[in-house]
Amino acid sequence: MTQHVCFIGLGSNLGESCEQLRMALTDIDQLPGTRLLACSSLYRSAPVGYLDQPDFVNAVAKVETTLTPQALLAALLHIEQHYGRERAFHNAPRTLDLDVLLYGDLQVHEHGLTIPHPQMHLRAFVLLPLLEIAPDCDIPAIGQAEHAMLDCLDQVLEKLADQVLN
Repeated sequence: MTQHVCFIGLGSNLGESCEQLRMALTDIDQLPGTRLLACSSLYRSAPVGYLDQPDFVNAVAKVETTLTPQALLAALLHIEQHYGRERAFHNAPRTLDLDVLLYGDLQVHEHGLTIPHPQMHLRAFVLLPLLEIAPDCDIPAIGQAEHAMLDCLDQVLEKLADQVLN
């Protein structure tokens, strides 16, 4: 089976966010045919969209997987549900949010799944942790993540911890 290098965005702003992200990383590493290769530091960021909610804690993980993009997404949604994720409304507070950001250089546009993640190049809370673990990362149809980050310098992030897994 072919191994694919993928990047997953992790976020939480309800409950014990840092611990939930750490536990979710363990769950991701235990998915069939999947191995955690690296994880960024944790970052605190202000909410986007719906602003009347707590700040988020975010990270990005690099994994290698034999799962298809659809199977990876389904597995991530299952992990979210395990941690009590509710989808009350768009941009609602959440115990855990897991997004497939990149799946190799693949581009997918289908119901429920868009890769690269459609907003990733506009979000410092995705780009900064991504660049921490993949400084030369290219976003298909966008270009270098490093260049996209230049347009997000006005977005404030607070680095919380050097490694999620510590």
